[in-house]
Amino acid sequence: MQEQKHNLYNRIQNPLLRGAAEWLVTIGLAILLFFVIRGFLFRVAHVDGSSMSPTLVHGDMVILNRFVYIVSSPRVGDVVAFLYSDNSKEYFIKRIVAAPGDTVDFSGGVFYVNGEPIDDDFSAEPTVVRGDVVFPIILEDSNFFVLGDNRNSSQDSRFSSVGTVSARKIVGRAKTQIWPLGRAGAI
Repeated sequence: MQEQKHNLYNRIQNPLLRGAAEWLVTIGLAILLFFVIRGFLFRVAHVDGSSMSPTLVHGDMVILNRFVYIVSSPRVGDVVAFLYSDNSKEYFIKRIVAAPGDTVDFSGGVFYVNGEPIDDDFSAEPTVVRGDVVFPIILEDSNFFVLGDNRNSSQDSRFSSVGTVSARKIVGRAKTQIWPLGRAGAI
């Protein structure tokens, strides 16, 4: 005796209905895959404000790679999005300038990490805004010191309202800008 297959498609006799059922299953799987990818691997974030200028400006959209920090740790130089402590639905986007175990100091408009001045060309002007955090700061395990590229217009780790950022609060690395199209590309 030959075994019969009993699945949904074989039960539908009308070819139009069978085709529609196949399309619905395909669309349903695509939507499910979209939400899995969006929730666990990638997310889109909007830049609000000028704290990362000129790298990112108000209105830019970036893709956050969430997967990268599952397989590796955040590193100095990464542009990351993290949950702002006062609002768990709001992301801040900043650059990591110091990692766990580093000592951060600020003197004469210059940031120092482990006694060496931060070597970056992101900030176009000398830093005059000090913040309310007392320096030097020794970063504890899993904590990072972040700064906006526009140092004088950024609320970042210099301010107690943000403070150092725990690795568990980092949502992902901003690696690709997708909007506006004229500025789209790697960050």
